[in-house]
Amino acid sequence: MRSDASTWTRYLVPLGRVAFAGVFVAFAPANFTQQGIAWGASQGVPLARVLVPLAGVISLLGGLSVILGYRAKLGAWLLVMFLVPVTGMMHNFWAVKDPMMAQFQFGFFMANLSRIGGAFLIAHFGAGPFSLDARHKP
Repeated sequence: MRSDASTWTRYLVPLGRVAFAGVFVAFAPANFTQQGIAWGASQGVPLARVLVPLAGVISLLGGLSVILGYRAKLGAWLLVMFLVPVTGMMHNFWAVKDPMMAQFQFGFFMANLSRIGGAFLIAHFGAGPFSLDARHKP
């Protein structure tokens, strides 16, 4: 028999998935706009017309996968695949001359490092309870 505490805490995992991956789903549509593509190009993304929308697809699919808990380990790896180049290219604080902007980019860089860490945890442990993956376990 489960204790009340363990019953309650199992809801934290799906809430954590939504809190973690919601940002990827929320911001993915910007990668399909001319403005988003132009911003990527201005940040040095090669073939921005192709790679920025591709990043949007990867972000959206990975985020939805983790939120729904459907093949969440694969979805987490998609998010890592999205985050690593974005973090290095778009938040390269070391190359920013303006000290205030460098500080902002450093913050974004560190936030993305923490997201990479969260994605690694999901890639290892999976979706947890209240997920589509959990429904397929024997």
